[in-house]
Amino acid sequence: MNDDKKIIVRVRSLVKDYTSSAETLHILRGLDFDIEEGSSVSISGSSGSGKSTLLNILGGLDRADAGEVVVDGNRIDRLAEKQLTRYRRESVGFIFQFHYLLNDFTALENVMLPAYIAGLSKKTALEKARALLADVNMEARANHLPQQLSGGERQRVAVARSMVNDPAVILADEPTGNLDMENTALVTRILYEAAEKRGRTLVVVTHDKDVAARASRRYVLVDGVLSELKN
Repeated sequence: MNDDKKIIVRVRSLVKDYTSSAETLHILRGLDFDIEEGSSVSISGSSGSGKSTLLNILGGLDRADAGEVVVDGNRIDRLAEKQLTRYRRESVGFIFQFHYLLNDFTALENVMLPAYIAGLSKKTALEKARALLADVNMEARANHLPQQLSGGERQRVAVARSMVNDPAVILADEPTGNLDMENTALVTRILYEAAEKRGRTLVVVTHDKDVAARASRRYVLVDGVLSELKN
């Protein structure tokens, strides 16, 4: 690892279990890893391996049972709920398998809304949204509603929206999972290129080997243990 680069994500001894009346499932078994600022990381693994659980913990959507998680200087495993809400709004951008665009708002409005809610003026929020839509080649469709867009176009809008508040880290959970092969390739290229252009740190959970291969560092999660894949 290059010591000159800032560590934006630091995880130590991360443990997550799910306990039912019948058994305890050990989902994450003492994970240790760092992610450099501005890098791209992919995490692969079989269904149920804990990939999404790990991403949700990094995003403050779920809590670990033990361990230390530091993202952008925030020790998120110690944050109260109100602090976690602020962390999710200011430090993290989310992209999910389903786009979650608001149906009554245009593509432009969907992208600008998080910035407007965060306190930017409407003018500034719109300017940022237009620039981001240009980054994902959607400026010509800015005034279209989600139902007027294809699946790939909607996901590109979701990519733009994830970056509007200049998050330290973008977390993408199976971002191409609902797309056909052509749109998967397009959205993958646009996602990685947009994150690199803006210097964002990108963490992608995916079962798609081609999507994972675009990352500068690749990991696989097996039996609760995270291992780095070498090129």
